[in-house]
Amino acid sequence: MKEVTSALVKELREKTGAGMMDCKRALVETGGDIEKATDWLRQKGLATAGKKAGRSATEGAVGSYIHLGGKIGVLVEVNCETDFTAKNDKFQALVKDIAMQIAWTKAPYLRREDVPAEVIEHEKQVARAQLLEQGKPEAMLEKIIPGKLEKFYKENCLLEQAFFLNAAIAVIKENLQVRRYACYVLGEGLAKEKKDFAAEVSAAIEGQEKKDDKDKDRKNKK
Repeated sequence: MKEVTSALVKELREKTGAGMMDCKRALVETGGDIEKATDWLRQKGLATAGKKAGRSATEGAVGSYIHLGGKIGVLVEVNCETDFTAKNDKFQALVKDIAMQIAWTKAPYLRREDVPAEVIEHEKQVARAQLLEQGKPEAMLEKIIPGKLEKFYKENCLLEQAFFLNAAIAVIKENLQVRRYACYVLGEGLAKEKKDFAAEVSAAIEGQEKKDDKDKDRKNKK
């Protein structure tokens, strides 16, 4: 079985236009054979997504999703080719599903190309340090780190996740694009005051004792 490398996945993606994860799965299923993987994608209706991806997608909808009693909110813009499709129930359901996916994963980036170079370099350094700590030989690091990066992309880039967008393109038969989104988490980024309950109780008792002592002093003076 031929090793499924990131370069091989990229080659299949460029050839078929299918999603990165779909290409990787196709290569795994076909033992790393590009031609067989291409046929596998075509049989699944995923390779055709690449042809549709070149068409203009200027219609669409902005969808929203609110979760956990208003503590997480998502806005997402999904584009399609025609106004007719934008009003279609299947498309509207897809937009809702994508918003829910964003709320669930909170992926900070839409695609891997959006990840800043400094973030990628930081992840490489972290992976290198972890591998050295595990006793991995230096010569193996350059072979292992790309796999670590692929995992990072999958966890942090929406379009790299196990997703249904390419399958939806095959069903809806139009070019669909997730253009942008925002995920809001209530209180995120705010510094919350940490309260010491025991200290509050102690202070309240001490305050009450002082008040009682003052009341006794007033009575004694009378």
